[in-house]
Amino acid sequence: MTRKQRRLTMIGCALLVLGIAVALVLNALRDSIVFFSTPAMVAEKHIPAGKRFRLGGLVEPGSLQRGEHLAVSFKISDGSATLPVAYQGILPDLFREGQGVVAEGALDPAGVFKADTVLAKHDETYMPKEVADALKKQGHWKDDYGANAGKKSGDGGKSMQGASR
Repeated sequence: MTRKQRRLTMIGCALLVLGIAVALVLNALRDSIVFFSTPAMVAEKHIPAGKRFRLGGLVEPGSLQRGEHLAVSFKISDGSATLPVAYQGILPDLFREGQGVVAEGALDPAGVFKADTVLAKHDETYMPKEVADALKKQGHWKDDYGANAGKKSGDGGKSMQGASR
């Protein structure tokens, strides 16, 4: 084997090793690229019990139940699927039924999502794109979602104008 052939063989082997390393890294990060999974995505993926991930969607109205010692259970829905969630701790101030939420934790063997972190949305007009797309796809989308922000008093949000004078 000549020097040129050896050099080309070494370069080829180095590129092969580099390609395998990149493929392994991309494969490992594949599930981490998505910020959160919706309940429908969880059902499709068949995520094993104990694997940590983020679950996002809307808190299903009427599903919030408070127990003893800060235990809370509720259901997260994306319009096509619903997943029960159990959480132990203080919920964020903006947490409400019908609002967007992202919970971090893992499924237990019974299929209940055991959250150790719950994040509530920060704006009345905000809705995660994936949730909005899922609601539109299922035909549950309403064009006035978020359009009535600040109009809870019935006067178009004018009751607080000038209140600090």
